[in-house]
Amino acid sequence: MAQPEPLPHLRIVGTRDDMRSIEPDKLNQLAQRSGEFQNAIPFPQIVFDDFLKREAAEEILREFSIPADKAVYYHHYNNHSVGLCKTAEMGPATRALFEDLQRPEFLSFLEKLTGIRGLVYDPQLDGAGLHDTRRGGYLNMHVDFLAHTMHKHWSRQLNLLIFLNKDWKEEYNGFLEFWDMKAKKRHQKIKPAFNRCVLFRTTRISFHGYPQPLECPPQMSRKSIACYYYRDENRLCSLEPTYYQSLPTDSAWKKSMIALDRFALRVYSGLKRYHIVSDRLISRIGKFF
Repeated sequence: MAQPEPLPHLRIVGTRDDMRSIEPDKLNQLAQRSGEFQNAIPFPQIVFDDFLKREAAEEILREFSIPADKAVYYHHYNNHSVGLCKTAEMGPATRALFEDLQRPEFLSFLEKLTGIRGLVYDPQLDGAGLHDTRRGGYLNMHVDFLAHTMHKHWSRQLNLLIFLNKDWKEEYNGFLEFWDMKAKKRHQKIKPAFNRCVLFRTTRISFHGYPQPLECPPQMSRKSIACYYYRDENRLCSLEPTYYQSLPTDSAWKKSMIALDRFALRVYSGLKRYHIVSDRLISRIGKFF
């Protein structure tokens, strides 16, 4: 993969009043790790610990809630979790975080770190927002959709994840895995630890997931915040929905079911792009699975 041209020095400007969740000085320090991000294997990615201000992270965790009547139910063969993408339904500290994640100074930080110019924040949080996976839930290995379903000129560039799980143990599963599917090899297994941020480039090879069903105690769940960034290509981007991929150890039955569900998702994405169906309708159906 060709390396992006380096950007000129960018100073992240911010104050306590206009960035309530993240320290601007910390962003300046993290932006210096551009080489680490761009040279990571199997695709550009990086992990930041203690990403948010401690008090902000604690308050966001206290607020974390996805009401049943507001949830998006990601219930199908390749995924079993719930989400919340409407910031109006979130608590004040969480809304403040999403405001920070779209500020010009934060976009400047991302551009300096990744070398990707012209990043755009998605105010609809399509597929993003709060994600909650309970015992038995999982997310099969996949590459995320590469073009925004509704904004037809936007290509997807980055995934930003922030985890909110204290005392998470390895036997609970739910570790984020990064795979090289061509080599059939896992390169990363990242604990979803409290206040840990994972940023990675969204490409045709950025396979990730947590395919083993969670075995955490019933009162616990795997909590995360997701934010996706795009670039306006000023042209129609072909629809490329989420692409799920089986693992080498999967049974023939599981491989066939993953492929069937992948086809169904492609059909759904096409219908969604042309406003024939909506997430709300599909979520209502998924609630019963």
